[in-house]
Amino acid sequence: MKKRILSGMRPTGKLHLGHLLGALDNWKKLQDEYACYFMVADWHALMSEYADPENLKENMLDNVADWLACGIDPKKSVIFIQSHVPEHLELHMVFSLITPLGLLERCPTYKEQLREITNRDLSTYGFLGYPVLQAADIALYKAEVVPVGEDQLPHLELTRQIVRKFNHLYKKEAFPEPQALLTKEKRLLGLDGRKMSKSYNNFIALSEEPEAIRKKVTSMFTDPKRIKLTDPGHHEICNLYSYYELFAPERKKEIGQMCSSAKIGCTECKKQLADILIKYLEPIQEKRRQILKNKSALADILDDGEKRAREFAGATLAEVKKLLKI
Repeated sequence: MKKRILSGMRPTGKLHLGHLLGALDNWKKLQDEYACYFMVADWHALMSEYADPENLKENMLDNVADWLACGIDPKKSVIFIQSHVPEHLELHMVFSLITPLGLLERCPTYKEQLREITNRDLSTYGFLGYPVLQAADIALYKAEVVPVGEDQLPHLELTRQIVRKFNHLYKKEAFPEPQALLTKEKRLLGLDGRKMSKSYNNFIALSEEPEAIRKKVTSMFTDPKRIKLTDPGHHEICNLYSYYELFAPERKKEIGQMCSSAKIGCTECKKQLADILIKYLEPIQEKRRQILKNKSALADILDDGEKRAREFAGATLAEVKKLLKI
């Protein structure tokens, strides 16, 4: 039997190139090796977007269309919406009973987000318990493996601690302790040189129109040391060049040499990169258009995913309730 994987994304807006390289390309490969459960994490989205949930439903369908267009196959993977499987919240409640408060308050991601996100009130009971819900998400499907980046390892370790405590308290190995599957990071910064983020609005969406892509690429931060066209460029520190490395590796040597010898200027370099990105996204966008033409088929995929997820989740929760004598 294949080992199980649980992963998900918060539907807080359009998916972008960072999601493609950082998660979706990896998901596509994993679904051939593992039994994959891919979750639209709407409860997690509401933990920060609770005051303005207006676009949540639209974002969910839009994101799933992107998943399918990027090669996530509902015949190979279970694709579902978190809130449509109520067992997530039930197991979250159970895990909340046994999770020490100090463990959550010390979580580095929690402290970091409280510092950095100032335009929303995150000092809530729900947001503090974010890692407990995450632990419930993983444990509900008895996932043995979780694909994560290094920055998410503390969250996964917290999950392992909660699972370990549950198994010890009720004297049964009810849940496996999930292992990290470290994903090889493809470093892609935002257009302004900062981390690519929806909150910074420094991204190129997977569904971006060609003219919008050209406009955004034109605004990209490049080599700060290059003032005039005749100045030699320093491609090794240029954000533009990192995009060539990822989206047109066959061109990177040529572009690097032309940049360092001042045979190409930043404006022309941006024009060529825009053409590359437009062509790269063309097949994804065409498939996405076909998917969104038939929203009833998209709904059927999610309905089927919900049934398959609930079948496994229901069995897990029945086992938990038996241990709790309820």
